Amino acid sequence: MTADVHSGPHPRRSPLEHLAGELAAAGGAATVHLTELAFLHQLEVRGVAATRLAAVAATHTLLWLGPGWHLLVGESGESLEPLLRKELGDEHYSVVDVSAARTVLQLNGPRARDVLAHGCSLDLHPEAFPVGGCAQTNLAKAQVVLHRPGPDRYHVFVRASFADYLARWLLDALVEYVTAAGAAA
Repeated sequence: MTADVHSGPHPRRSPLEHLAGELAAAGGAATVHLTELAFLHQLEVRGVAATRLAAVAATHTLLWLGPGWHLLVGESGESLEPLLRKELGDEHYSVVDVSAARTVLQLNGPRARDVLAHGCSLDLHPEAFPVGGCAQTNLAKAQVVLHRPGPDRYHVFVRASFADYLARWLLDALVEYVTAAGAAA
């Protein structure tokens, strides 16, 4: 999704709005496809044990970033703070809305792992990085949070200031697999 979101007097623009056409045209379902999941609601939560966040995690994506440090992700326009405050009550914790700081690039398809392996030093083999896996790492020299929500699907949380660089790098990296698939057909 790269459309404008109207929230207040100024429209909110995706960090990759200018690449919407290139993202839509690149790749394919048979190999790998790259899209932007813009405007996801993202809250960094610190000082809370994962067990206390279990109820929230049942209906939203909860990513472990480190001891007592989580990223809670919801749909665009969804407010997660009231749900979080209800669940945690008076417990001492820190919540920071980082939604505007990052965008999410999604890679889908059987070659998604191969594309990521070009610029990521993590072992992305399914036994080492299973479905549900999450890690903070570098991808093509950009700091990212990498999440694997499905067998052939990866979410790359990248800072807005690095989004253009990383999206262009991924577009270049996936050409090899799309071209090879086209030549084999």
